[in-house]
Amino acid sequence: MENDPLIVDSHQHFWEVGRFDYPWMSPEVEVLCHDYLPPALASVLNRNGVDKTIVVQASNSLEETRWLLSLSEHNAFIGGVVGWVDLQSADVAQQLDQFAAHPKFKGVRHLVESEPADDWLTQQNTLNGLRELSSRGLSYDLLVHTRHLEHVKKVADECPELHLVVDHLAKPPVARAEIDEWTREIKEIASRPNVWCKLSGLVTEADWANWRVEDLQPYVEKVLEYFGPARMMFGSDWPVCLLAASYDQVLESFEILLAGLNEKDRRRVFSESAIEFYRI
Repeated sequence: MENDPLIVDSHQHFWEVGRFDYPWMSPEVEVLCHDYLPPALASVLNRNGVDKTIVVQASNSLEETRWLLSLSEHNAFIGGVVGWVDLQSADVAQQLDQFAAHPKFKGVRHLVESEPADDWLTQQNTLNGLRELSSRGLSYDLLVHTRHLEHVKKVADECPELHLVVDHLAKPPVARAEIDEWTREIKEIASRPNVWCKLSGLVTEADWANWRVEDLQPYVEKVLEYFGPARMMFGSDWPVCLLAASYDQVLESFEILLAGLNEKDRRRVFSESAIEFYRI
């Protein structure tokens, strides 16, 4: 970006398919069923002028979190790690304390979208774990869909000091061009001041083969209206984005969609929000 001295990618992944369990991998996402490691991303970041990233868990695994933290020690572009702990475990405090000793450990995510119970977030054991996060100044990434947002509201209200961020705009149904139900729910979520939003993951909610920037525009306009640039942050969702687009295409699409913002607001979305939220 010509006018911005710094870009922070708030959402990307690494994985080794032979090392950890990724139950979401399937033949339908064959391009993802390979190792994706820091050297493959480093050249892409350099080409696009991206200075720092937040690497986010892709397996509900303590071992994967340890591995991601070790990667952060050898790759300076990794500004932070969003890992995993068992929020419902009686040992959640000990798990958090172990990871929180590492300066790159910034928060936690759980694959909520894979849980059979839509109310997993508001189950008492989960809320207890989220309060342990909050008490340590750690954040929580919400991998959710529209159907989960009513429960996100309760989490935001029950844990007002917990910094929450909705990944991928809560995965709106871009490919079906449906927006009404998602709009109602995301507006309610945005009214909670402790909830932020990642501008990420939209290309893979669109038609993978035929998406256009215009398809994404209505959803981006809504989150800009409801959250404002102050609580929005850019994320590539690499390598998941490769199902539909290259890293370069994802970044370019958001640059186009945010072209109407002034320089201060663009800087906020493309770097400052992530720096503040993840304490980079």
